[in-house]
Amino acid sequence: MPSAPFAPQAQAVLARRYLAKDQEGRLLETPQEMLRRVAGAVAAAEAAWGGQAAVDQAAQDFLALMLQGRFLPNSPTLMNAGRRLGQLSACFVLPVEDSLESIFEAVKETALIHKSGGGTGFSFSRLRPAGDLVASTSGVSSGPVSFMNVFDMATEAVKQGGTRRGANMGMLGVGHPDIEIFIKAKRQPGVLQNFNLSVMVGDDFMTALAAGADWPLVNPRDRRVVRRLPAARLFELMVESAHASGEPGLAFYDAINRANPTPALGMLEATNPCGEQPLLPYESCTLGSLVLPAFVRAGALDYAALEQAAALAVRFLDDVVEINRFPLPRVSQATRLTRKVGLGVMGFADLLVDLGIPYDSQPAVDLGREVMGRIQAAGRAASVELGQRRGSFPAFPQSRWRRQGITHLRNATVTTVAPTGSLSLLMGCSSGIEPYFALAYTRRVLEGEELVEINQRFLDRLAQAGLDSPQARQRLSHSGRADSLPGLAPELARLFTTAHEVPPSRHLAVQAAFQQYTDNGVSKTVNLPAEAGLEDVRQVFRQAHGLGLKGVTVFRHGSRGRQVLELLPLPGGEPPPVPAPALNGQHCPRCGGLLASDGGCRTCASCGASGCE
Repeated sequence: MPSAPFAPQAQAVLARRYLAKDQEGRLLETPQEMLRRVAGAVAAAEAAWGGQAAVDQAAQDFLALMLQGRFLPNSPTLMNAGRRLGQLSACFVLPVEDSLESIFEAVKETALIHKSGGGTGFSFSRLRPAGDLVASTSGVSSGPVSFMNVFDMATEAVKQGGTRRGANMGMLGVGHPDIEIFIKAKRQPGVLQNFNLSVMVGDDFMTALAAGADWPLVNPRDRRVVRRLPAARLFELMVESAHASGEPGLAFYDAINRANPTPALGMLEATNPCGEQPLLPYESCTLGSLVLPAFVRAGALDYAALEQAAALAVRFLDDVVEINRFPLPRVSQATRLTRKVGLGVMGFADLLVDLGIPYDSQPAVDLGREVMGRIQAAGRAASVELGQRRGSFPAFPQSRWRRQGITHLRNATVTTVAPTGSLSLLMGCSSGIEPYFALAYTRRVLEGEELVEINQRFLDRLAQAGLDSPQARQRLSHSGRADSLPGLAPELARLFTTAHEVPPSRHLAVQAAFQQYTDNGVSKTVNLPAEAGLEDVRQVFRQAHGLGLKGVTVFRHGSRGRQVLELLPLPGGEPPPVPAPALNGQHCPRCGGLLASDGGCRTCASCGASGCE
């Protein structure tokens, strides 16, 4: 039996967050035993269709897929499968209706979900604006942002399963009367720190913006227009806030709902905390990711192996839906009505290097489209076969898939591209579909000693070029960029282009390529250098909508003030040491920057990447 596939530097995170422990905190399993636990628990679902023989074969297949380093499910599945809690989903969406009873019922449900290890998303668009009449008390409403603070405080008070802190997505429609308050809510440090924010922007707003027209703000209680303002003024407020703090992001509501597989069940309500998983009220979704560099053979991508793994991973995720112990009865009902799963990828930047393709190139975009197209086709074919053998998801007869002529389908969705923060650290690969943030990091240890960690792929190429030297490593440790090394061939420097060197249009092009063949959404941060201006953010927002993306997030380096760990110098400062990916779960797996929580779907203060799994 091969050893577990995890990177050596992942052992501390595995011990802290994933491996089973006794009441005294002593480890009860090895990483390999953890994977065996997960594979066996998930395979138990197969008994309903093939008896014990099917269970045994599935357990063997699932274990091999993970031991070979080709796939991992989301963190709650790794943590909880085969254990008492048994809650395996990462993403939940809860409705918030316009009454005090509904609001505090949602707060209670949020606490239960966070306790079980999940993250939550909400639309607060149905809540009446601040100052609006409350007829039952003859008082006035405090508005959505005020109530969001209640959710935020409740989240702070609940530790998720002892291993993860709660994370939320707060969304508000662009036509809500309190939209300006919402957009500016996180400009002050410490406000809504357990929330990511997104404005729900429709095509009609973008049309009004292009036409230079006014935009109505409408009270959701009675649908009356409260006031009008230029769409450009509201758009500029979004741009300024995103430039200043990285938030809010934009969620393109019409693009999201054009892809809604079950419109008969209603509009998609909101997304999970990282924005890539739109869901109906009370739905949850189980995610997993294929490790792309694991499929490289002799300098080429083994598409047959990739497709085989995608099919098996979708079966794994469908079994997760079957055995999942959901935290709320309504979540169980809504989730099993559509049986949504989300298979994505990690290690795209590593794959590009292994194939000799620069991230900042058209071939990279083309490869992303091809890779995700193959995964989507194989995953959906597997779901069709599962539908034939096990039955289609209950809402299938009213779905758009049925109208398109598909006769059986087990899962309403099969693909989602998640950020894979901690999972990519476990596998020793790059995060999701992001470019490298830096090629080298300096980590301070005891007594002031510094350890330099350099991207191993870059070191290998440096050695092949005869340029690996202490001087080169020292220079790299202070810049993190290939172009800082004298004598390095330009084509090699470009192969290892880092996030701030990739033009925003290329960030968006990669996201669009993956989105073309993804049922749900795609997690991607458009990293901007510290000196980027407002116009850069404007262009990103407009281009993202024009490309048909479901959402977009920008993060300008240093936009949350001077951080403890930074990569590039801020204006007027000396170049600081490059941060290292810390291994204690409190730092970003991508760049080493501080996370505001110890594992929830939160944004890194240094690079803007998600800490979500």
